[in-house]
Amino acid sequence: MPLHRCVLDHAAWFHLAYLAVDARKLIPFACPATAHVPQERTVKYDVEFNSGAFYPAAATVQLAEIAEAKGFDAVWKGESNSTDPIVLLSAMAARTKTIQLGTAIYHIFGRSPVTLGIQAATLNDLSSGRVLLGLGVANKTIAAWHDGTFDRPLRRIREYAEIVRKTARGEKFEYEGEIHTVGTFRLSWTPSYPDVPIFFAGLGEQMTRLAGRYADGVVVNMANPPMIREIVNRVRQGAIDAGRDPSTLQYIIKARACVNPDREKARAKLRQVLTFYNLADHYSDMIIQMGFAEENRRVRDAYKEGGFRAAQAAVSDTLLENLPTIAATSSEEVRDRLQPYLEAGATRLIIPYVPVSDDATGETTAFLNAWRD
Repeated sequence: MPLHRCVLDHAAWFHLAYLAVDARKLIPFACPATAHVPQERTVKYDVEFNSGAFYPAAATVQLAEIAEAKGFDAVWKGESNSTDPIVLLSAMAARTKTIQLGTAIYHIFGRSPVTLGIQAATLNDLSSGRVLLGLGVANKTIAAWHDGTFDRPLRRIREYAEIVRKTARGEKFEYEGEIHTVGTFRLSWTPSYPDVPIFFAGLGEQMTRLAGRYADGVVVNMANPPMIREIVNRVRQGAIDAGRDPSTLQYIIKARACVNPDREKARAKLRQVLTFYNLADHYSDMIIQMGFAEENRRVRDAYKEGGFRAAQAAVSDTLLENLPTIAATSSEEVRDRLQPYLEAGATRLIIPYVPVSDDATGETTAFLNAWRD
């Protein structure tokens, strides 16, 4: 199978196909909680439609309607060279009433911070306050697509998010930063829902601590429960250092799932995803940090010697069973196997569904319909 036909989620393309780049992700923004959250259940189960299997744009809107009907709390959409999140989330907003609408993750090089602030304010008004804005600094490859320079990621994302916040709130402001400068600006209307929560995609110590200091929470990708505990502690400490209450933050964890009556087919598809993550330098570093240095070395060596297929064959059961990839035979099993992530400190779980078949939309529809709130 050619590499471009492999089924992998958007984040995999985002970080792995280019095999590198420490995209030390986002930061600032502390806002009050938004509306439209479940009144009884405190744990939030979300779904993400970013599979490299490709969902037609109209299909993602239909899937969002199903996800809302089945009790999911949010639908998330990412970007890189894929379909645009704000466009699709706007369509979803028009077809849904309660499900929250998130970006996981919107990189900061594709548009100016004022532009994103305007978009976020518009979508938040359109959806009656349902927007969850996840931001990240991407990597050198993504920056180059947009004529950007990947440097000073921590400072860059902090300034960017500060401008987004001021814009979305309808403030009149000028901004003179070390990286960004904005002349006097104010929205032409007063937003009805001015507080857009911002979450930082983070793995490393600096970024996760910054999330605690400045954000409404953190979005964590490809971390197992022991690593999640460590990251949650860093975020909490960052909040405490800033005089904030860490219990007010959200700790958002991604765990991929694939459901098939033949478990081995699901495992094979998730091995494909894990191959990319083991080849991506930043995620590779974290996989090593989680204690799988030898397993990671085998995948990378196999790739050098025989390409992607050889690398995929080298993904061990140990990796498959100890990273956030759930090969299951039912949605009930998926939910049961998410419990360790909750125990590790997750307050909401994003499930990027990974289809086995070529019919990504049909298979994902079946997964959503089988979900029990």
